[in-house]
Amino acid sequence: AVVGEKKEAGEGAGHVDVALGLDLVDFERATKVAGSKAYFLKNAAAQLEIALINWAMQNVVKRGFTFMTTPDFARESVVAACGFNPRGESSQVYSITGTDLCLVGTAEIPLGGFHAGEILDKAQLPIKLAAFGHCFRMEAGSAGAASRGLYRVHQFSKVEMFVICHPDQSDAIHQEILEIEKEMFESLGLHFKVLDMPVDDLGSPAYRKFDIEAWMPGRGEYGEISSASNCTDFQARRLNIRYREAKGDNRFVHTLNGTACAVPRIIVSILENFREPDGSITIPEPLRPFIGMDSIKPPPQ
Repeated sequence: AVVGEKKEAGEGAGHVDVALGLDLVDFERATKVAGSKAYFLKNAAAQLEIALINWAMQNVVKRGFTFMTTPDFARESVVAACGFNPRGESSQVYSITGTDLCLVGTAEIPLGGFHAGEILDKAQLPIKLAAFGHCFRMEAGSAGAASRGLYRVHQFSKVEMFVICHPDQSDAIHQEILEIEKEMFESLGLHFKVLDMPVDDLGSPAYRKFDIEAWMPGRGEYGEISSASNCTDFQARRLNIRYREAKGDNRFVHTLNGTACAVPRIIVSILENFREPDGSITIPEPLRPFIGMDSIKPPPQ
């Protein structure tokens, strides 16, 4: 499925040039403070981050999700149970030396661990959770122009949806999560496509996964902004989350997750798609109540 109109790239329309020209980011000082793939958001971009989080929160809450904030770290056992490799050369996970803790790459991990080891009543299902969290990823091996700027970074903010449900419900809820994502990104005016990912690209936990890729004219290509995964009982077995089907009959639940808003990727999309001839950035209408402005103007010369 393809949604929205595709915009062509203007000269200098890459988000890095746009953001620097509008005094929205500082990569140089961020590198001094925190190394590569770090950034300071400034001025309207910092406000835009908070606006996106609040906009995403409002969207998921009105769709019946319980909103939470979560720890930014989790035990290695929980990280591994959710399907992420906490150790080894291929790991993208930051481990905290001298502990059994890791910085989480997504709020899916603490939300997954929330009901670990519990037996839930069938009537409680589905349990719809959503969380704002900081995500930490080593991004080993990612370099070059495609990962420049805000597109691929070591730390970012994200609003994540996570659902625990009866096995009979998971296919329908997977579609529901996807529809929420599509409605949200369409409301921003983004041009994007939905990909039903092949088996080789699923990763360990997912039985089926949809990716949403938005057109980013400055990059000259589509870039992933969201995904929605049905993990069936992969995580539930490892986290030991069960439900009571009948007396003495406890079975594993299904879990699903989806990205409501990965902040830097959406900022990239906004900067590259809504740049006006005068250099200003038009703020998508749904975000205006949360940021208090219609556009980001160039600073006075």
